[in-house]
Amino acid sequence: MITNTYFLLYVDNPIASADFYSRLLDKPPVQASADFTLFILDSGIKLGLWSRQVVRPESQVLAGGGELGWAVDSREAVDELHRHWQALGIPIVQEPTVTGFGYTLLALDPDGHRLRVLFLTAN
Repeated sequence: MITNTYFLLYVDNPIASADFYSRLLDKPPVQASADFTLFILDSGIKLGLWSRQVVRPESQVLAGGGELGWAVDSREAVDELHRHWQALGIPIVQEPTVTGFGYTLLALDPDGHRLRVLFLTAN
């Protein structure tokens, strides 16, 4: 069985994206250069930010074709992150709301990648 341990996003400027994700994640990258930045999340999953100018083969998708998600333990945690991300100036494109899968909010990173926080509810 294959275990997912790595997410890679193509970004315009890995240094600027590293600054954004450092604030979002409240941690510094473990590696940072002009072409690539790497974070290791508390879960152990790695988040890489790779300059789309050097990705080979070139990607045809720029952003928004998927989402990075963070599951939290309560509606209050969604609301707390909403307030925190607003204070950081992170664009919120979907205010906290109830959906078919739970209570959620949606934000964007500088490249337009979708960032979802969700509290899953049992149906």
